[in-house]
Amino acid sequence: PNAGGNSRKSLFQAIDDSLGRLKMDYVDLFQIHRWDPSTPIEETMEALHDIVKSGKARYIGASSMAAWQFGKAQEVARSMGWTTFISMQNHVNLLYREEEREMIPLCEDQGVAIIPWSPLARGKLARAWDESTVRSETDGFGKTLYTQNVDADRDVIEAVGAIAQERGTSRATVALAWHFARGITAPIIGATKPGHIGAAVEAMSLDLTDDEVERLEEPYLPKKPVGVVSTAPSFGKVTLKNG
Repeated sequence: PNAGGNSRKSLFQAIDDSLGRLKMDYVDLFQIHRWDPSTPIEETMEALHDIVKSGKARYIGASSMAAWQFGKAQEVARSMGWTTFISMQNHVNLLYREEEREMIPLCEDQGVAIIPWSPLARGKLARAWDESTVRSETDGFGKTLYTQNVDADRDVIEAVGAIAQERGTSRATVALAWHFARGITAPIIGATKPGHIGAAVEAMSLDLTDDEVERLEEPYLPKKPVGVVSTAPSFGKVTLKNG
């Protein structure tokens, strides 16, 4: 029992296992990666606070949850005098911008760092639309993330390519630079080749103009949320009839 999720037992086991693998006494940031509907948020936040107080982690963060869930967790921690989250690892890139509705404004208001996963949309923003790679053919998870508004996504990717050509840089650099233009703290990159590091470093000094940002964003169409499981109560449908 209590061997998974965000229970006290699970979190303490996770931090101890991590420190053992890393051969370290503490980590700078310890994150939970999903909202756990089966564990009271009070139990989770108190456990995270105790982990920080024990010296095993300096700070705590969260990932991929609804804004109301993140806000509730923060409020519970504040009301009890516990440690609050300092980072949100959410899903943000030029092909998925739904976090701009609530989560990003919430983080900006509360001074929480935004460190998105998949800033290159599983590599889609780093290559031409019709370019096939081993990853594009085998990435089952990625295929579930980007199936909506395909025509609009193609236009975004074409805009990335056009600006990259005009600037004499890579598509990846342009797509990552957009994050910095939008005030994102630190997109998380997955580098498998030395060139990937170079593209990321270059993005930090590539200042996109307002016009370039507009060109990158203009084709985007809203999408249904993916990657977040909300446990908010469902509301019944209301049907209006004439007469």
